[in-house]
Amino acid sequence: MIEIDVKKRLKSADGEIEFTFKSAIGEGEFVTIFGASGAGKTTLLRMIAGLTAPESGSITVGGEIWFDSAKKINLTPQKRRVGFVFQDYALFPNMSVRKNIEFALSKDDRASADRLIELCGLNNLECQKPSQLSGGQRQRVAFARALAPQPKILLLDEPLSALDNAMRRELQDELLALQKTLHPAVLLVSHDLNEVFRLSSRTFVIENGQIAKSGAPSEVFSGANISNKFRVIGDVLSIEESGVVYILSVLVGGDIVKVAATQTEIDDLAIGDRVLIASKAFNPLIIKMS
Repeated sequence: MIEIDVKKRLKSADGEIEFTFKSAIGEGEFVTIFGASGAGKTTLLRMIAGLTAPESGSITVGGEIWFDSAKKINLTPQKRRVGFVFQDYALFPNMSVRKNIEFALSKDDRASADRLIELCGLNNLECQKPSQLSGGQRQRVAFARALAPQPKILLLDEPLSALDNAMRRELQDELLALQKTLHPAVLLVSHDLNEVFRLSSRTFVIENGQIAKSGAPSEVFSGANISNKFRVIGDVLSIEESGVVYILSVLVGGDIVKVAATQTEIDDLAIGDRVLIASKAFNPLIIKMS
């Protein structure tokens, strides 16, 4: 269990705000933090990692105190079992793929490096330098290096935001597979609703430094504006069974459309698919787009 109860004053575009976050994250849970820029999302990750100190509060991971302002405990980042993946990958440019991964391991732990190279699909790239890799390949190396120390919690600061949609979906699937294999708790900062629905079991919406909403993505965003257009195109966020029908949540621009679908309509659908929703005599038709 990861217990977080922290406070810190932050400067935002609207002036100074007090960031407050109090919650617990279970072992192996995948959680997302959603909110506007400047709300404090990245600061929360940095406080957990020990890169920024809260002004007050505590952070306890698996019964071990990482930070406690009252007890004057503040473990260094090196003493916290944390993996951190940044937007810009932060790989060492002069090191090979293998050396980047081994840097995060204890010496002579070649077997762990071999396993991570295999799990992240880097077998044919281990001698390459970061400059010789594509964005998706560099991100795989960043994931492997972050997972090398067997972290209690994996912190992801919008790691897929610079990638195109196809590569982003591919790496989302790989990230889920890695998390299920290695079982760290994951805390992901994301602005992408599709990503939030696809990856997380729970999400926190941060507004002005405070938790405005929390819960399953389908619950948190159920109050979003529902489009009443007769013809819309969007991406499937979730497919949920509801009695004899299925409820699709589809992201259309900034709105979430919720529509009932039959078994036949969802047979060929998957989360992330692009669909056309059109009305016919007030009954919506759902058509997958190639």
